[in-house]
Amino acid sequence: MTATTTASPRIRLDEFLLLLDTHHPFAKVLGIQILEIGHGTATLSLPPNPSFQRLGGIVAGPMLMGLADLAMYAAIVGATGNAEAVTASLTINFLRKSPPGTIYAHARVLKTGRLCAGDVTLISEGSSEPLAHSVSTWSLPKA
Repeated sequence: MTATTTASPRIRLDEFLLLLDTHHPFAKVLGIQILEIGHGTATLSLPPNPSFQRLGGIVAGPMLMGLADLAMYAAIVGATGNAEAVTASLTINFLRKSPPGTIYAHARVLKTGRLCAGDVTLISEGSSEPLAHSVSTWSLPKA
């Protein structure tokens, strides 16, 4: 099943937020906001935080990688309902400097099965140009 399906998400936004609170508290540490979960899609945001910047005032790569990873997790849980999904691989290409400000992550699942795959595009507030592009695969343990 792909992200283009019109099926309903396998988890509601409020259920996903509870899942994060109980099992993935790092999302709160970064202040990541879950804006939308669909069936194989998700949109998240990383709010501005001076602590996330590196020399030159750009948002540090590890913050962007954490955002991309959580966005894909949300999309996969939205597609499969399997909260036990774990990252098997993640590759990220940084395409341009990430200015201070809100960063948005748009995730989509491209393949589901025992292994899931998808990509995430990161965009800064007020721009349509991608800052980074991530591709990841995920393992889905049997429920």
